[in-house]
Amino acid sequence: MLLFLIWLLLAIVAWPLALLALVVYPLVWLLSIPLRIIGISVRGVFSLLEAIVRLPAQVLSGPRTV
Repeated sequence: MLLFLIWLLLAIVAWPLALLALVVYPLVWLLSIPLRIIGISVRGVFSLLEAIVRLPAQVLSGPRTV
């Protein structure tokens, strides 16, 4: 909602810039999708490495009782 109000203010003050923002924002969003996929992949690799490093400690600690 705040973003919409800011856009309305921009439309009142400088309407060509507001129209440009309407066109550019979806393009920037589309270009950021590959970066998000890379970020998810890197996070997965680090989680896997963390699990591999912590595995010996979990095996040696024995079964957990609830």
